[in-house]
Amino acid sequence: MVKSVLSVIVVLVAVSSAFGEQYIPKSGKRVPQTLSRGWGDQLIWAQTYEEGLHYARTKNKPLMVLFHREDCQHSKNLKKVFAEDYDIQKMLDEDFIILNLVFETTDTHLSQDGQYVPRIIFVDPSMTVRADISGRYKNRFYAYEPKDMRLLFTNMQKAKKLLKSEL
Repeated sequence: MVKSVLSVIVVLVAVSSAFGEQYIPKSGKRVPQTLSRGWGDQLIWAQTYEEGLHYARTKNKPLMVLFHREDCQHSKNLKKVFAEDYDIQKMLDEDFIILNLVFETTDTHLSQDGQYVPRIIFVDPSMTVRADISGRYKNRFYAYEPKDMRLLFTNMQKAKKLLKSEL
């Protein structure tokens, strides 16, 4: 009886640890940044758009700009799955400069089809907005929903791959 109970507990612990694996950088856990705003506490976030562009250029990495609002339910829903997606968090940490904004920038290239949230836009190190890398919606090109995480991951791979072949 005791052995069967212990066996069940061991199985439950193993199964629960397999799900919801959080990303931890190779360098170890980092102190959460307030700049993450919950989108990836173990990631290093740029403070401003200008800083993000500077790092993208000097480190030769694409910049991913995430527009959201703290009081927007769509943003909250996306944030939850975004922060829990191991593959996305890992790729962002290793291959991207990242910035999340709750206010619009003065760069009109980042709002070609409107100023809605949430939206995600990629900028390459040559400071070109990658308008060709978009989501699945025809009326909001750069919008993503929680069910679109695989598409976002694919688009991140495109931004990274195109960077290597075009520059």
